[in-house]
Amino acid sequence: MASNKVPFLDLKAHHDPIRQEVMAAMSAVIDENAFAGGKFVTKFEEEYAKFCETKFSVGVANGTDSLWFSLLALGVGAGDEVITAPMTFMATAEAITYAGAKPVFVDIDPTTYTIDVTKIEAAITPRTKAIMPVHLFGQSADMDPIMAIAKKHNLFVVEDAAQAQGTMYKGRKAGSIGHAGSFSFYPGKNLGAWGEAGGITTNDAALRDRMVMFREHGQKKKYYHDVVGWNGRMDGLQAAVLSVKLKYLSKANGGRRRAAALYDKLLAGTPGVTLPVEAAYGRSIYHVYAIRVAQRDVIMQRMTERGIGTGIHYPVPVHLQNAYANLGGKKGDFPVSEACGDSFLSLPMFPELTDQQIETVVKELKASLN
Repeated sequence: MASNKVPFLDLKAHHDPIRQEVMAAMSAVIDENAFAGGKFVTKFEEEYAKFCETKFSVGVANGTDSLWFSLLALGVGAGDEVITAPMTFMATAEAITYAGAKPVFVDIDPTTYTIDVTKIEAAITPRTKAIMPVHLFGQSADMDPIMAIAKKHNLFVVEDAAQAQGTMYKGRKAGSIGHAGSFSFYPGKNLGAWGEAGGITTNDAALRDRMVMFREHGQKKKYYHDVVGWNGRMDGLQAAVLSVKLKYLSKANGGRRRAAALYDKLLAGTPGVTLPVEAAYGRSIYHVYAIRVAQRDVIMQRMTERGIGTGIHYPVPVHLQNAYANLGGKKGDFPVSEACGDSFLSLPMFPELTDQQIETVVKELKASLN
């Protein structure tokens, strides 16, 4: 096997320039013993709400909790249905299930890879309570039609913005458009903690209060529990890390866009390669740069042998996962998602990716296609 010429993700390159600043921020948390919630979490919540152009932000333990608490705060529960896309990470559906509801899938658009807005209304039933569009790979779903459908049918909208910290839709930030926006700060995300963390955005004060209550064991006042909640607090150390990294997020997102533009240029017209398309309505942050190729697994193996890190996001759509066999999903139900699952190949993508590294990836990809 060849030496690792280009890694899929290089967190060391990302963190080394800010290491001392982050360590100092973490030391401040240690000095004040503000580990579970506290002033550093509040500080980050205020900063992230400002970044997302929302009134409120709620720090939680991880991205899955952010989805789950959003649904619980909106009153989604047993017997309800939530419409979402099957081409997503499992957490999207898991949160719906743990809220007591049933995920109902709608296929994705073949160009944007986000939920196909023309198919949503056909999936609405008397049990539908919410729509959960996924901003996949850093590209926003087409939110205006989704919000119009939700208003028409009196539904809630929770944006799954786990991969969309800074994504734009018609001049608005992802997470600021629906009733709630859900974010993951898993280390590999565009804004990543040094551990697990997540966040929720909203413009509704009452909804924000309910989200906080659910993350705090269902209590508004210590030891007085109004609902059955969960321990879903963000810890102070992760909040301190995120406050530092948030200052550099726009620059980092710009680095990803620069890398994507060079990939687009160097791969344009390559036979057998379908490039990602940035929707005219938005501005992607390219959390993932996913091309589509035939014989994906063969090409991926060739790339590995040539020292190029790659990934698959995601090989099996949720409706075909064993965990959801009870829903009766079968091959052919959502052909676009299934075709993408068979052909997606994620190329190296991180802000510090150099032109030379991108040229190496493209060279080895073209050689692997032959």
